[in-house]
Amino acid sequence: MTTIDKTAIVHPNAKIGDDCFIGPFCTVGANVVIADKVRLDSHVVIDGETSIGNETHIFPFVSIGLAPQDLKYTGEPTRVTIGQRNQIREFVTIHRGTEGGGGITTIGDDNLLMAQAHVAHDCSIGNGVIMANAATLAGHVEIADRANIGAYSGVHQFCRIGLEAFVGGYSVVVKDAMPFAIIQGNHAKCYGLNRVGMKRRGYSKDAIEKLGHAFHLLLSSKLNTTQAVERIRKEITASAEVDTLLDFIETSKRGVVK
Repeated sequence: MTTIDKTAIVHPNAKIGDDCFIGPFCTVGANVVIADKVRLDSHVVIDGETSIGNETHIFPFVSIGLAPQDLKYTGEPTRVTIGQRNQIREFVTIHRGTEGGGGITTIGDDNLLMAQAHVAHDCSIGNGVIMANAATLAGHVEIADRANIGAYSGVHQFCRIGLEAFVGGYSVVVKDAMPFAIIQGNHAKCYGLNRVGMKRRGYSKDAIEKLGHAFHLLLSSKLNTTQAVERIRKEITASAEVDTLLDFIETSKRGVVK
C-alpha cells in the first residue's frame, strides 16, 4: 500500500506508484510521476515534469523540478528525470532543464547526493556517483559513472567529470576532469591516477599499470597534451581504460585539468 500523510499535498493528477511513502508536509505537483517504493520523508517539494525511479529515498527539505536559476528561462516546459535506488539527502536542490540546454536534467541509478548538494539545469549524472555535502554543479555539467565529487566543491558550467574520477573536497573545477584521475584544488589540478579507487573497483593490475603510464606521459613528461596523446597511442595498446581516457581528452571542448 502507498501511504500519504494527511498533511501532504499531492495533486490529483500526479502519478504515484505502489508501496510509496509520502511523509508530512510534502508537496507533489500535477506532472510528477513517482514509481514504486519511493519514499519522501517529509517537507519534500517535487514539481514540474519530474519522474522519480523505483526505490529512491528522498530525505527532508529536498526540492526537485523547480524552475532553473537561469535568467534566460521563460517558463518553457522542461523536465527532470531521476532513476532508481538513489539516495537524495537533506536540502538537496535539483532544477529542471532549459530549452537552450536540451530541456532535461537527468540523474541515473544508485547515486548518493549528500546534504545540500545542488544539481543545476541541464546537468547529466550517470550511475553510482557520489556528491558529498554541498557539492555544486553549475548548468550543463556531465558526470560519468562512479565519479566522486568532494564536499563543498564547485564544477563550472559545461564541464565534464570522467568515469571513476575523484574530485577532492573544496575544489573548483573549471576544465574537464579526466577519467580515473585525482583532481584537487582551486583551481583544480590533476594529481595523477586514482590507483586506490581502481583497486577497490576491481580493475586488473594490467589496466592500472597501463593507465599509470598514460598519466605519467600526460602529467610528468614535459609533453603538451597533443604530444602526450600521440605517445600514449604508440606505447600503450589493448587497453579499454586507456582508450576511454584518450577519447575523453580528444572530445573535450574546455580542455582537461592537468
